[in-house]
Amino acid sequence: MPDHSDHPDRSNHPDHPGYSERDVQREVTELEGKSETAARLFDIRRIIGGLFVIYGVIVTIVGLTDDDAAIDKAEGVNINLWTGLGMLLLGLFFLAWLKLRPTAPPPPPADD
Repeated sequence: MPDHSDHPDRSNHPDHPGYSERDVQREVTELEGKSETAARLFDIRRIIGGLFVIYGVIVTIVGLTDDDAAIDKAEGVNINLWTGLGMLLLGLFFLAWLKLRPTAPPPPPADD
């Protein structure tokens, strides 16, 4: 491992050889920001809402184009249309919930 003792921002601290406290803090801050972004990006409400909206649109379109034989098979109920609309509404609910109540950022670290 190279010796960074001559570099002004680096010290040979036993816990972080070759890195100053400022370097470690900067790296931790960057990782916390990336973690927060990933948590918001992969929020389960976004995934569930998006899938229900996509499938709801597909099933609703199928329900709108169903012929009489498919409707008679379901005893006169256009089940694809009603199921598609229900899925669409559920997906929109999840996405609205995500928009109205976003993921809270983690609390700031306590300085000891």
